[in-house]
Amino acid sequence: MQIELLLLALSAALCLVLTVPYTVALVLKLGLPVMVGNREDFPALEGWVGRARRAHANMVENLVPFAALVAVAVATNKLGQGTAIGAQLFFWGRVAHAGAYIGGIPWLRTGAFLTSYVGMILIFVALVR
Repeated sequence: MQIELLLLALSAALCLVLTVPYTVALVLKLGLPVMVGNREDFPALEGWVGRARRAHANMVENLVPFAALVAVAVATNKLGQGTAIGAQLFFWGRVAHAGAYIGGIPWLRTGAFLTSYVGMILIFVALVR
């Protein structure tokens, strides 16, 4: 399996795993009946639980373009050093982003986000060459 596809699969797994901390915390805090309900008048999520929810949402937003870029790179046979490095930057940047976001470390979070974004840019550049 190409490294780009492996990192895409790992990124999807990370996206799934990111739902677990805040979901468990909300079940413990609000109770199962509230969580299985329609969530109308749902309380604002604060602290690490809110940050975990936002980290997951940010991952979802960034996973879509990353997946598209990797899919196009595979379909057009444009895999190479640039796409491999780009995919690695994306994945490890997203791991760091999730940790920094949930941990409440703003500058590290921003740097990790930019690292993952640069990874996507490298893949895009490889596609348009």
